[in-house]
Amino acid sequence: MLDIKWIRSNQEQVQEAAEHKGIAVSIAELVAVDDRRRALLQEVEQLRMERNRMAQDITDRIRKGEHAAEPLKIRVKEINGRLSELEPEHREEERRFKELMLLVPNVVSPDTPIGQSDAENKEVKRVGEPTRFDFEPRDHVALGELHRLFDIPRGVKTAGSRNYYLTGAGVALHRAVQQLAVDYLAEHGFTLLEAPLMVRTDAMYNTGFFPLGQDQSFRIEGEDKWLVGTSEVPLVSYYDNEIVDVAEPIRMAAATLCFRSEIGSAGRDVQGLYRVHQFAKVEQVVLCEADIRTSERLHQEITANAEDILRLLELPYRVMAVCTGDMSQKTYKQFDIETWMPSRQAYGETHSSSNLLDFQARRSNIRYRDAEGKARFCHTLNNTAVASPRILIPLLENHQQEDGSIRIPEALRPYMNGLERLEPL
Repeated sequence: MLDIKWIRSNQEQVQEAAEHKGIAVSIAELVAVDDRRRALLQEVEQLRMERNRMAQDITDRIRKGEHAAEPLKIRVKEINGRLSELEPEHREEERRFKELMLLVPNVVSPDTPIGQSDAENKEVKRVGEPTRFDFEPRDHVALGELHRLFDIPRGVKTAGSRNYYLTGAGVALHRAVQQLAVDYLAEHGFTLLEAPLMVRTDAMYNTGFFPLGQDQSFRIEGEDKWLVGTSEVPLVSYYDNEIVDVAEPIRMAAATLCFRSEIGSAGRDVQGLYRVHQFAKVEQVVLCEADIRTSERLHQEITANAEDILRLLELPYRVMAVCTGDMSQKTYKQFDIETWMPSRQAYGETHSSSNLLDFQARRSNIRYRDAEGKARFCHTLNNTAVASPRILIPLLENHQQEDGSIRIPEALRPYMNGLERLEPL
């Protein structure tokens, strides 16, 4: 959420951000609604003050035995009549104001590419080269079947489309990449949390996932709770409505299950393990002072953490500057990391790293005190350290051998009981 005072002074910039992000909101309408609600509130408050004064005068006169209170009573009645008209109007303008404010997007950084879709994201870095084979490689589904790593048909039978079972060594790999990421983050100063998977509706709004992302979430029927699509929600909400100490940035991480409805996705993305309803993610969340240089440095830091983990997994990848049309409402600047997936003959997104400035903290009311003791809203950042089973796609496909075996990267072997390769069953 942006400050309404700032919005009023930067209407053109905010409207441009909304248009680039494809968000249907009129900043001119927001300002007009704000004007009306302010004017109505002022009139309502003035009438209430007048009514209170007259009520006190009436009480005083009656106490003194005076009988000249009738004109005052008439005026109070007139005020009550006027308030009965104005108060509903003010409530409606206040409701509309809040509704529009929840649609206002964050502005974007000056170096964010302008574009309409992920096709216009810009490559800023590439590490490693796409894997080449001197044999016909298998895709991850075929490799999974060969090694009995997962069972998609039975997952669909049990839970519907885009569901799966991981089995045997598939479970071991799934847990290994998560533990590798957890250990890495713990060694780099992150506090680990076991976070709730179900959160209240307020938490989804406060972290910027609602109202625009509501169709991507699963609701618990009959309760004011939703399954999280990322532990970013409970991690940020941990400090909801608090004043925190960010003399040193607050670094948090959680390994959780995540759930997304994935409405609107189609084509090859729904094949295999790429886009599923349930997955596990190790998430990084950082809170820091409201200084753009500090949050920019931390944005580079958390992105580098994800890169380090991919290097430990020995996977080729590239870093993409995400364009305006591919960004979420809450994001100021974003990098996606795409890992090479041989079966797609393309890079596929495996990580997302975002700087939100104070947009999320303002909604969540997370503040700190600056050097002068003034309460200010924090900057917040988030990044995927690893997400599985999607990361299993490049892991299996890039490390497959001609005989069907799969090489285990050295960094993963301690988490796989020293196993150096998977052999076909």
